[in-house]
Amino acid sequence: MVPVNYYVALSAILFSIGALGVLIRRNPLIIFMSIELMLNAGNLAFVAFGRSYEIAGGQPFFSGQIFVFFVIAVAAAEVAVGLALIVEIFKTRKNINIDELNSLKG
Repeated sequence: MVPVNYYVALSAILFSIGALGVLIRRNPLIIFMSIELMLNAGNLAFVAFGRSYEIAGGQPFFSGQIFVFFVIAVAAAEVAVGLALIVEIFKTRKNINIDELNSLKG
């Protein structure tokens, strides 16, 4: 069995890459991809910790998988709303540069 430390280290590396993508990039689609990478890094940590602990009788502890299910549901809603906003902004302004979108005025 692979130690939990390896999964946590991989999760931290993926989360760091996602955070750098959010902070450095200016394309909204790349930012959304980076946010998804950060959420999946959290999912990996949830599953790793959930798999490492067992309840009485040797049964696996499924709370990590339950958290992952909710995170995936929230991520799907976030992508749907975010992409709809990006499409509407592009239709009205013909530009989706983050630096030029400094206000939500109409």
